[in-house]
Amino acid sequence: MDYIDILGYVAALLTTAANLPQTYKIIKTKSTKDISLVTYLMLTAGCGLWLIYAILNSDIPLLIANAISTTICIIILILKLISKEKLENLSEKITP
Repeated sequence: MDYIDILGYVAALLTTAANLPQTYKIIKTKSTKDISLVTYLMLTAGCGLWLIYAILNSDIPLLIANAISTTICIIILILKLISKEKLENLSEKITP
């Protein structure tokens, strides 16, 4: 593994982990009112396209990052689209 691969893996880790605090905050606060639906639709589409690009180019760091990022963005979209009551029930099950 050379320095370019390491750079790719570090970038993948940082960009993927960046979505986790937002997901946690949504679940903890039981609110998605401050989350832009359009932004997350665009972000999900972009990550999905990067994932396809990575698959077609056999780019493992990009593939891993965007597979996870796309999944997290889809989760955030689902949380944005479900009812407040369902979000509150989910929050109670996940957070202490």
